[in-house]
Amino acid sequence: MNILPFNKPEESRGVSSEEFDLIFRQFYKFVFTTAFFILKDEEETEDIVQSFFIDLWEKKKYLHLNEDIKGYLYVSIRNRALNRIRDKETERKRQDVYQLHTDQRMDKTEGIDDYLVNLKEALYELPVQRREAIQLVYLNEKKYQEAADVMGISINSLKTHLKIGLKNLRSRLKGRASINNSI
Repeated sequence: MNILPFNKPEESRGVSSEEFDLIFRQFYKFVFTTAFFILKDEEETEDIVQSFFIDLWEKKKYLHLNEDIKGYLYVSIRNRALNRIRDKETERKRQDVYQLHTDQRMDKTEGIDDYLVNLKEALYELPVQRREAIQLVYLNEKKYQEAADVMGISINSLKTHLKIGLKNLRSRLKGRASINNSI
């Protein structure tokens, strides 16, 4: 089927919108149907067909079409539709991976929050001097001598409070973790 004036040399044809209009009117339904058969989405099909005809016009590809225009249009729109499906699938996979990482991060954050709540409760269950020793040295980052001076005790007494306090915290947190895991 020869709808373009191919018998004229390319130089004498020039860049004519009439040729493009003829292709557009003659083959729009064919191109649309081909893309819709693959995509199964009318809006997406309209977008891809419009984009195809815009490229065909802007790049003047219609001037270089020889005898098999329908074959060229079919292969071109089929490839664009398959590329769109591939791109959508790639984007969906990226979103799934992002969602998975976000969910994992939220789970870790919730676990940390639970751990901090348990730590705070266990810390306040300690005797006052042990709690104060741990808070001064580990939370307020005081040196042993400074913490001992604030508490009015010797460095060795401070070390003893820290040792026993940390041992009590570990055992209490371990007990709470096993209770939380069994729930």
